[in-house]
Amino acid sequence: MSIISFHNLSAQRTLTVGGNNWTVTVPSITEAGTNYTGTYESATNQILLAASVPLLLSSGKVSVHYEPNPTWNSNIILHTRRTGDGTTLCVLCSITGGTAYQIVTTVDIELFRIVAVLALASYSNIPIQLQLTGVSVTIPAATYNSRMVFTISAL
Repeated sequence: MSIISFHNLSAQRTLTVGGNNWTVTVPSITEAGTNYTGTYESATNQILLAASVPLLLSSGKVSVHYEPNPTWNSNIILHTRRTGDGTTLCVLCSITGGTAYQIVTTVDIELFRIVAVLALASYSNIPIQLQLTGVSVTIPAATYNSRMVFTISAL
């Protein structure tokens, strides 16, 4: 699976995506009738997001979807979650949601929200973890790649 950096400006909200490509190593099956473990997890900080939401009492919704790059098998399921808040200097700002794994599809899903109360809500190093499930001997042998796309928008 590949990860790209993506910048999105929406009503002065900004989002920067960083991190490394995650290559899932699926162990070989050595015994007839055996299936794969089926669940694989990345590092808890595989992806690092930096986001800012300006203005008093403003908010931003961070969403995610995947794109096949170039091929993906729909039986393999991607999940993502936020594993921490990252760092911020904003005392009254908040970041909520997204701490439980959510299934990522080709359509945007909300991952978490950021709220600016009295100042610019600027967060850096928001850690994101990925999980892969559905790996099975019934899926044709191939190299499957996808790209995670993160966006930020107003609520």
